[in-house]
Amino acid sequence: MDKARGLGYKAKQGYVVVRVRLPRGGRQRELFKSGRRSKTRRRKKILSLNYQVIAEQRANKKYPNCEVLNSYYLAKDGKNYWFEIILVEREQVSRYEGMEWLKNSRGRVYRGLTSQGRKSRGLRRKGKGAEKIRPSLRSNRGRGN
Repeated sequence: MDKARGLGYKAKQGYVVVRVRLPRGGRQRELFKSGRRSKTRRRKKILSLNYQVIAEQRANKKYPNCEVLNSYYLAKDGKNYWFEIILVEREQVSRYEGMEWLKNSRGRVYRGLTSQGRKSRGLRRKGKGAEKIRPSLRSNRGRGN
């Protein structure tokens, strides 16, 4: 629980910690059923999301009245990863001092606003070498023409 407290968990009503298990291994596309495949087509699927963001999204989907506050790595073995996700009940926690911003917050995890979401968007870097990252990779594409 020390890790959870460092990431924003408090022993108050409305704070929940959920454990999520994810299967390990390369993310693959569904099996090709029929038809001719081009030479460039690969079964391997390259996602821009890391495992932890996917775990956060699954937890948020299971508890729609909650918002993901943060998450942390717990363990792994040969088959699975485990993460613990800190969820907050939106209505209850938004009454606490300093947490009023939660009142209008919806779907943070799907917009890449959690800590791991920001990491997968490349927002941990600042300054030299990170010129094309902000405000987002897509919006930066049209710059400088």
